[in-house]
Amino acid sequence: MLDYLAGLPAFLGYFAIGLAAYAAFTAIYTTLTPHREVELIRAGNLAAVTAFLGALLGFSLPLASAAANSVSIVDYIIWAVVGIIAQILAYFIANFSMQKLHEKITNGEMAAGLWGGGIALAVGILNAACMSY
Repeated sequence: MLDYLAGLPAFLGYFAIGLAAYAAFTAIYTTLTPHREVELIRAGNLAAVTAFLGALLGFSLPLASAAANSVSIVDYIIWAVVGIIAQILAYFIANFSMQKLHEKITNGEMAAGLWGGGIALAVGILNAACMSY
């Protein structure tokens, strides 16, 4: 019976690091963006929800790939940091390619939210695929 639980410590370690990576990503991302995601989301701004959810999903994919393919906890942490950097790059790509992106998201323009979230998701998919070594 206890043989079934042999992998539990590794699972708990990877899961805890994953949750910490989400917290780090959220803190960094919301600091970099000029709009206040949490306030906008609480106010019912669907553009902010879409953009932020896209960023979270875009980060989730490489984080999951890193967890599945890493050879150690240190390896996992390194690739989680790479995932954070890729999503920061995705934000700057979205911001550069749509003028006044943060103002449009703040104003609730869904096209801007979809654009920002979509770019984040596309970068996350590419990033996750590149991590399958």
